[in-house]
Amino acid sequence: MLAVVGHTTRDLVDALPPRPGGAPLYAARALRALGEPGLIVTRCAAQDEALLGPLRATGVRVAWRPETASPTFRLRYQDNVRDVTIEALGEPWLPEDADGWLGEALAGADWVHAAALWRGDFPAETLARLARGRRLSLDGHGLVRPGVLGPVVHDSAFDPALLESASVLHLSEDEARALGLELEESAIGALGVPEIVVTLGERGSVVYADGTLEEVPTTPVAGADPTGAGDAFMAGYLARRRVADPPATAARRATALVAALLAGSAA
Repeated sequence: MLAVVGHTTRDLVDALPPRPGGAPLYAARALRALGEPGLIVTRCAAQDEALLGPLRATGVRVAWRPETASPTFRLRYQDNVRDVTIEALGEPWLPEDADGWLGEALAGADWVHAAALWRGDFPAETLARLARGRRLSLDGHGLVRPGVLGPVVHDSAFDPALLESASVLHLSEDEARALGLELEESAIGALGVPEIVVTLGERGSVVYADGTLEEVPTTPVAGADPTGAGDAFMAGYLARRRVADPPATAARRATALVAALLAGSAA
């Protein structure tokens, strides 16, 4: 089965109560809509366990462990622009986790997505352990987003060892830009990861595999909140790749899934 590993976050929007965020929730909703088996491995502070309610309500299997502090993000929306500030960092996923409880939780997973929130969230040694005997996907936050408090920024100062164990890499367009990548085959291929997906928001995505780059368009969903769309897309994409859909086909199916989720027509 596909497993998604990442923190459940406390997202603070305006003066509203904290709401759950992070890849686990949006990936679980995608897997539920697909009817695919899966596993979510997540952490947050014990006092924030209530944030897991919507995640557990999806019916997707969840393995949870408490951590000292929940990662906390403050989100501000103005004129369709979102500003994000990190107010608290969670604990990194360490090699000893992969050799212990995390490894035990992933015993039935043949594909794992490391949903990093920042650089250092998944050290290279942890990724190497998670990749043993399975396909590993990595989110681009783990390359370009420094793990520091304050406004979220991107830079290209990542350790290339982070990519050595990855079979699949997900980048947003902003993350690709931070890495100085043009959306063309030689530039994307220079990262050395066999399969790379760059999501482009309302313009769809591009998929690099077997030395070829293919565009996958989408139709925007008017008025939809795009929060978590990239996480849902990757869960759908990896679920379809796991059952041997070609990369572009998997991206098209993941695109249709996200459109249905955003429109409220998926379960």
